[in-house]
Amino acid sequence: MTDLAANSFDTPAVSAASTAPAAPALTVVVPTYNERENVRPMVKRLAVALEGIAWEVVFVDDDSPDGTAREVRAVARQDARVRLHQRIGRRGLAGACIEGILSSVAPLVAVIDADLQHDEGLLPRMFRALESDPELQLVIGSRRVASGSNGSGLSRLRAWGSGRANGVARRLLGIEAQDPMSGFFMVRRGAFNEVVLDLQKQGFKILADMLSASGGRWRVLELPYTFRPRVAGESKLDGAVTLEFLGLLLARLTGGLLPIRFILFLMVGATGVVIQLSVVRAAMALAGEGFVVAQPMGVLVAMTTNYMLNNAVTWRDRRLRGRAFLRGLFSFYAVCALGAVANIGTADATYSMLNSWIAASLAGAGIGALWNFWASLIVTWRAR
Repeated sequence: MTDLAANSFDTPAVSAASTAPAAPALTVVVPTYNERENVRPMVKRLAVALEGIAWEVVFVDDDSPDGTAREVRAVARQDARVRLHQRIGRRGLAGACIEGILSSVAPLVAVIDADLQHDEGLLPRMFRALESDPELQLVIGSRRVASGSNGSGLSRLRAWGSGRANGVARRLLGIEAQDPMSGFFMVRRGAFNEVVLDLQKQGFKILADMLSASGGRWRVLELPYTFRPRVAGESKLDGAVTLEFLGLLLARLTGGLLPIRFILFLMVGATGVVIQLSVVRAAMALAGEGFVVAQPMGVLVAMTTNYMLNNAVTWRDRRLRGRAFLRGLFSFYAVCALGAVANIGTADATYSMLNSWIAASLAGAGIGALWNFWASLIVTWRAR
């Protein structure tokens, strides 16, 4: 008993810190939605490309219905370098990237698509460039510098659209980088922290947003790579992405005063005005209805189309389906009805003070739009 006690005191204790794995020097953030088949190939490719570097990969999954999160958990049980950050009730590439980067303790963080179209073999060059030059804040995997290209990874139409978007972003946002629409980059965590509060969480083009938010203060390096065809799954790009890109441009041009979601809401509202006028005209000209009957018809159709477009675009990350779609429709009708009351009340009060119908009408429309947006956010498309 004495010997055992003596031995226990003679043997130095092993602290938890001494047995803990070394902190990663690089975190690779991989946003996912329905990318289950690409999880294991991605980890294997990263293991080969990043040999000799202390790295980890964080899959940020937007609650994919195909079991992506479950697959990541299975891989993580076999490889401690793999982590899962699962998001519930929210979707969007920019928001996923922001949360993934913020979850990292590494000094350098890379973002790469889950579809295997980006060349993971470029990651070591990005890493070495940032390690060797402390003045460098960002390295971009670029398709638009010498020897870089879209390869066969984009259709002719998508390649054309990507080129136009690059040009528009560079001109309007004052970005010097040749490929601000790239989704493949590595950034210093400290530099990212400087701009994170100015970033839009909605949308797909976080790199352009980061470059704009940095105000030209960052030193940026672009390294060429060839964009590859998707290995598995389907592209998430659709028409709504184009609208979100336009919303991002307007959000940045207003200094972030108007968020992307509100800008999209206003865009949808503008289509509602056109639809309402068209229905009223058609009802009066074709159906022979009087204005008293045609106007409510136009309003009802416009509210319905506005709801459907907002559900598909403005709140696509909270899209309502099934019975929730019908409940949301009736709640949207109620929200818009109260918004109309706020519109009229504000307009009347403004007109009595300024005696200007233009100012009164604009004030009413502005208050009505703000009411409809925030009430819709809280009531119809509230986070669940």
